[in-house]
Amino acid sequence: MTTSAGRDLVCGAADGVELAVRDHGGEGAAVLLLHGAGRTLEDWAQVAPLLAAGHRVWAMDLRGHGRSGDGAVPWTFDVVAGDVTAVLAACGAPDAVVVGHSLGGMIAAYCLERDGRVPAAVNVDGHGMGRPEQYVGLDVAYVRERLVEAREFADEAGGRTFPPEALDAVIGYQAAMAVELGIPAELMEAGVRRSLGEAADGQLFLRPGRKQALELQEAMAGIDLFALYRRVTRPLLIARALRPHPPVPGAPPWFDALMAAYVKGLARDLGELARTRPQVTVAGVDGTHAMLLERPAEVAELVSGFVRGLPRGA
Repeated sequence: MTTSAGRDLVCGAADGVELAVRDHGGEGAAVLLLHGAGRTLEDWAQVAPLLAAGHRVWAMDLRGHGRSGDGAVPWTFDVVAGDVTAVLAACGAPDAVVVGHSLGGMIAAYCLERDGRVPAAVNVDGHGMGRPEQYVGLDVAYVRERLVEAREFADEAGGRTFPPEALDAVIGYQAAMAVELGIPAELMEAGVRRSLGEAADGQLFLRPGRKQALELQEAMAGIDLFALYRRVTRPLLIARALRPHPPVPGAPPWFDALMAAYVKGLARDLGELARTRPQVTVAGVDGTHAMLLERPAEVAELVSGFVRGLPRGA
């Protein structure tokens, strides 16, 4: 099937799960695009065509998201990185640069260690919740307590069902957020509709489902990204948002202050990483965490410039 954004394909994972892939065409160095938690490949709809002007581009729905299957095995970074390897092989591009946003960026960095054929990776603002000592100016014990509460909040929201008649309200909320961020509302709606799942009782939910959402949160809590960054030996570009994200509806009253402290710690630790690890490049993007939708041209140029600058034969 061909869409206005490219050609939709299905690739098989090692355990037989069907993985939805969109082929954006183009010529040049190959790039595979990964989205964030609870999102879909639609998030790359504005960036991918810009990249395709000079690169061979695919995007995929992570397992448990969009139109990809769930699978019987638990959702882990190793399993999903294996999915990436399977997709690259099916597309005939095992040596593609893996580029991810948010959770997808964490997976992209993980692929550098798991798959020796991936020459380089880009992590677009994928930092997770980090470690308690990264929250500048806050007591470590206090941060640990708040992170437990934040995890409980995220776990409760994962796979939450709603009646079909509430779908318009869900889309309306996303449209309002799009207006606030200056993002085309139709892009947000496309992501919602691609994420829709239906429970056995007819209720709707936004994928991933409850089981996969809890496994995903467990995987993110268990990964030490900065230890991974220090181990990688191939080029890694890490982009971070320079603007704060709008408040999260329903989040605890202390959440925004906690995240502000974390942003300071990230800036400090990423700066130190860039100074001490020659394989790591750190760049800022003048946008919020939703930079793929807010600043597609800036993100595309950042990624393209990094790929063009890779050593010949990487």
